[in-house]
Amino acid sequence: MKIVVCVKQVPDTKGGVQFNPDGTLNRAAMLAIMNPDDKAGLEAALRLKDQYGGEVTVITMGLPKAADVLREALAMGADRGILVTDRVLGGADTWATSQTLAGAIRNLEYDLIITGRQAIDGDTAQVGPQISEHLGIPVISYAQDIKIEGNSVIVERQYEDRYHVVKAQMPCLITALAELNEPRYMTPGGIFDAYEAELTTWGRADLKDVDDSNIGMKGSPTKIAKASDKVRKGAGEQVTLDPEAGAAYLLEKLQEKHII
Repeated sequence: MKIVVCVKQVPDTKGGVQFNPDGTLNRAAMLAIMNPDDKAGLEAALRLKDQYGGEVTVITMGLPKAADVLREALAMGADRGILVTDRVLGGADTWATSQTLAGAIRNLEYDLIITGRQAIDGDTAQVGPQISEHLGIPVISYAQDIKIEGNSVIVERQYEDRYHVVKAQMPCLITALAELNEPRYMTPGGIFDAYEAELTTWGRADLKDVDDSNIGMKGSPTKIAKASDKVRKGAGEQVTLDPEAGAAYLLEKLQEKHII
């Protein structure tokens, strides 16, 4: 079985974020990690490989420094890492990103594609389903458990108060929740081998069946009106009341906001 896992290098928000003048994230200036949902998807792929055999290819789109998350994936047990990087791909929104990744994946053989549900820097949950649409394959999102049965994949799909069991024929795309599993640690031997391994690097010329009008900032229909590193909060309102009047005041405010 051939599994492709899409991962993203995202800013470590604990260290703060920085923006470029055009409103896009200044990724080169920030500490970065592998997106948590993507790491859960990678762990799911590695467990399927352990159980059923096969090959796990990890692909990411980003700056050259995004190779770090590919080496982390190799150190965890992935077989191959592919970095898609090119200046013309910069500033992509979810539409352009999914077009780019789909164009890269068309060069690969795959039975299953696994992405994270969403990235912590955008929180859109759009890229995975968009990739499946571009490739013309079924998608099952919000996976909390994955099993293989013959040529089909069986997924427990999470809802707020229950889960659905969904079965689809492969090839298929699955988006994984961070709660899907507990990702394994890199091994010392795996780390050594990962930094000795040769990564595959693709650029614009390697994308298959992707039009120039659908890549990079020019191919991104999303326009950023304003970006800020922190949400500025107002001073709020302070009142001094006795307990009975204070309770009545709080009740009135909650009713005004239709909370109760």
